[in-house]
Amino acid sequence: MSAIQCEGKTIREINRAIRHLIAEGAREIRLSNPSARHNFAVGLVAPAHLTIEGSVGYYCAGMMDGPTISILGSAGWGVGEGMMDGLLVIEGNAGNGAAASIRGGTVVIKGDAAARTAIALKGGTVIVGGNVGYMSGFMMQKGTLIVCGDAGDGLGDSMYEGNIFIAGGISELGHDAEIREPSPEDLAMIATYLDRYAIQHPGAFKKVVSARRLWNFDKREWTLWKNAL
Repeated sequence: MSAIQCEGKTIREINRAIRHLIAEGAREIRLSNPSARHNFAVGLVAPAHLTIEGSVGYYCAGMMDGPTISILGSAGWGVGEGMMDGLLVIEGNAGNGAAASIRGGTVVIKGDAAARTAIALKGGTVIVGGNVGYMSGFMMQKGTLIVCGDAGDGLGDSMYEGNIFIAGGISELGHDAEIREPSPEDLAMIATYLDRYAIQHPGAFKKVVSARRLWNFDKREWTLWKNAL
């Protein structure tokens, strides 16, 4: 296993060191003393496994395509943003905009996630072991969001496709979102994910999907559109 001591290095030096080790063939890399700095491990495309021993700041693991990244702490805003593929596991909490606009792969947040979790999702799976903040799942286009706790206002607001599964309470559903019963296949999928990532199963889940009333403009539904905008 290769190691990078982050103390005393700039974030540019750290990211260059990561890429250098991967280019040399390293597939297991541990980063110590991250000091919650921003922009760790962005844009990585090799199938390496990075373990960050502590909390990170904004935009960690953004735009990655293939690696596995384990954060042994919490993460700031925008963790995993624009991810194409791979696995990102956060042992603690995540700030605003976690997993925004991902297209594939899996993001696991074992604690709570703040506002706008999994917005503009275009694919992939986001699993939150705790609660999510307001406007989570906003404008989802595809993909899956699993929430084991509660959700703030605007859950699933203006979503197109994709599925949200939530075990706890919903402060307020977003515009054009509705609750349905999950299928046996849905529940089996959720149980598989929670078991795989050692997240305690909270019990029953609700399914949130688009009601499809905002998919096409209709002047007879002007009030609905006005409220959504």
